[in-house]
Amino acid sequence: MQNVLAVVLAGGKGSRLEPLTRDRSKPAVPFGGCFRIIDFTLSNCLNSGLRKILVMTQYKAASLERHIELGWHFLPAELGEFVSVRPPEQRVDENWYMGTADAIYQNIYTIEKVRPKHIVILSGDHIYRMDYSKFIADHIASGANASIACLPVPLDEGRRFGIMQVDENRRVVRFREKPEQPDAIPDRPEQCLASMGIYVFDTEFLFEQLCIDANEPGSNRDFGKDIIPSIVDSSRVMAWPFEDPETGGPAYWRDVGTLDSYYETSMDLTSVRPQLNLYDPEWPIRTWQPPLPPPKFVFNDRDSSEPRIGSATDSLICSGSIVSGGKVDRCIFSPRVRVNSFSSVTNTILFEGVEVGRHCVIKRAIVDKGVSIPEGTRIGVDPAEDLARGLTISEGGITVVPRNVRFV
Repeated sequence: MQNVLAVVLAGGKGSRLEPLTRDRSKPAVPFGGCFRIIDFTLSNCLNSGLRKILVMTQYKAASLERHIELGWHFLPAELGEFVSVRPPEQRVDENWYMGTADAIYQNIYTIEKVRPKHIVILSGDHIYRMDYSKFIADHIASGANASIACLPVPLDEGRRFGIMQVDENRRVVRFREKPEQPDAIPDRPEQCLASMGIYVFDTEFLFEQLCIDANEPGSNRDFGKDIIPSIVDSSRVMAWPFEDPETGGPAYWRDVGTLDSYYETSMDLTSVRPQLNLYDPEWPIRTWQPPLPPPKFVFNDRDSSEPRIGSATDSLICSGSIVSGGKVDRCIFSPRVRVNSFSSVTNTILFEGVEVGRHCVIKRAIVDKGVSIPEGTRIGVDPAEDLARGLTISEGGITVVPRNVRFV
């Protein structure tokens, strides 16, 4: 992996995740209590032996840059290892990053200084575990100019992805970005083969294609829309199926780009045997965590006239949190959350620093950082009541409370 550079694209707006992305980029959104979404991609890199990593940022990047500075600057620079943030510099022209391919193009000078033989292009806003070294080894062994990680998805979901067709040797023969009518897999008419937006390129080949695309009138400067379709016929482009090594079927991968997909993927972590195992010592997910005491559960007064039960079941509770006489079930709490007496919080995600007052009822909700919920408040119980407060309700009925909102 010494001659491989990982480039993480982390500049998307994440508009479908608003209001969670109102003040932060999508890769910086908290996930699983103590993590950020980007931690999964960065941890995949380290666990795969990739220790030269560029993170391309753009929109609302302050929170993401602060997180990487605190938690990801431990690699030894004297050994040529790094996690480096690259905001747009307008080095090439006066434009910001115009697309995924343009983000790489505008950083060719920086990449040349690293002198990698191969480049792995990754997205910083998906939840999954992948050993990139296997992908890279397959790319090198196949003699490909470019390789694309892929997995089958239901045909009716194909409009959300780049869809490819491959021959019997896994060579890509056709690629279309978000087609209205996706091409089905020949022996599986209900599925299509989707690009994960994860690529391996030979560096010289990639630079050549980026320079060609930069001078192409009307280009979107995007890998899925422009670069990949333009090279399928003239170059060797291979598909690499992302498979579960135990089952041989498609591996776990989630695009948490909407409020409902984010909520569902998060709540799966509270299962007894979640599909994503955060507790695997062979594949640790790294992050930065503040120095806080363990979570505490107090005031379990079952026999009093007004019982207070300080308990949490089927939940992930992070450090510094206190459940003081409240009842918590199937929840995810980030650090420094407090739930006070006689309150009930179920099927809910509370971000850092949220405080729930006494006698509150919260169901099927996501509450962003720093929110203080007054005594007796109901959230996720009556949609009309939530909308009247100016809260967001997703298509799936999840109530979202924005950051630092004040209840009156």
